[in-house]
Amino acid sequence: MTTFLRRFRHLLAPATGVVYLVLWIVAEAGRSGLADHVVVVSAFAVAIGLAAWMPSTALGLIVVVPLLQALRLLHRPTDTTWPEYLAIVIVVGIVGAGRSDLLRWLAVPVLAVASAAAAWAMVVPTVADQDVWANWVASVAGTRTNLVLIALSLAGASGIGWAIGVAIGATWRIGLARVRVVEAERETQVTTVELHAEQERARIARDVHDSLAHSLAVVVSQAQGAAAIAVRDEHAATALRDIAEVSRSALGDVRALVERIQGAGDDARYGLADVPPLVADMRELGMDATFEQHGDPAELLPGVAAAVHRIVQESLTNVLKHQGRTASARVVLDWRGPGLGVVVSSRGAAPLVVLDGVGTGIVGMQERARLAGGWLRAGSGDEEHEFVVTAWVPAGGPVAPTAPTAAAELEVVR
Repeated sequence: MTTFLRRFRHLLAPATGVVYLVLWIVAEAGRSGLADHVVVVSAFAVAIGLAAWMPSTALGLIVVVPLLQALRLLHRPTDTTWPEYLAIVIVVGIVGAGRSDLLRWLAVPVLAVASAAAAWAMVVPTVADQDVWANWVASVAGTRTNLVLIALSLAGASGIGWAIGVAIGATWRIGLARVRVVEAERETQVTTVELHAEQERARIARDVHDSLAHSLAVVVSQAQGAAAIAVRDEHAATALRDIAEVSRSALGDVRALVERIQGAGDDARYGLADVPPLVADMRELGMDATFEQHGDPAELLPGVAAAVHRIVQESLTNVLKHQGRTASARVVLDWRGPGLGVVVSSRGAAPLVVLDGVGTGIVGMQERARLAGGWLRAGSGDEEHEFVVTAWVPAGGPVAPTAPTAAAELEVVR
């Protein structure tokens, strides 16, 4: 059910607008003035439909339409059509459930102005049009009293709709954030197991390389030396040269085998193309996340690209867990140097979970960068509540790690 809502939630607002318009047409069918008032209701239906995709436009419509009605530029509501102002409640509720904090709070003054304009259109009579609220309900309280009561009633109903929308939106985002954190932790556990296995394979490979490669190197050296001495015995010299050539070939095979063992493994199914979706997922949770890429991308080995993907993934997961879904994050891939520079900077002070000990996330990222032939540093930034992860990996394949030129940051484990 959650997956269905995530996939089709953007269609809920347009569907609500269509239902609103259809129900109004059905309710008013057969009554006089239907054609005259359909423009107003259609505008309200459009506002509802755009509330999720274009919330600022929707808020503008629910203010402009009542104002035009109050100025008698559009048809005023009648004793049967005044419930059309339910659109104000629906729109501010949808905007309240949205991800934009600015528009969410902007909806409050908008609903107040829209309610006042709608009350004016319903209550204040003119010489040409005396068909107003007092006549519909036979009220003798007076125009001013009715205006205040209707305006407060509409504002109250709209405020309740807005509060419900805010609560639903917050609950949805918190639940989604928790699901993402659980998924990230589960994947981190799997990745940790895979990393330990990869480290063990790498250790075995290094042991094999150190022992066998040394022995083969000795064989090559001795065979070459013996071949140089046995110049008078053509058959012995040939045999020794063959031994040297075969040993040299075997040494190259051992080195190639070690490189394959220390390669990507199963993680190679992820690459640089999977980095932007990670940033998009964080935006989906309400985080202000951006992705930037500078320079001309170069070719990376699958294992190196997979390491970059995992480093960015772990960094963003740490931002979500330790700085909150309202944090801001910036992911930068910089190709303008001898390799690929990776920077993940974030700011936030509303942690989603409470630390219960020293984690292993940064240590794992450092090991991934090291195995890829690069380095990684992580620590507090210059600004308050800022955290920066900086990494470098070689382009074209693992090389000797290059130390960072900037002053080393204080490394912390989150």
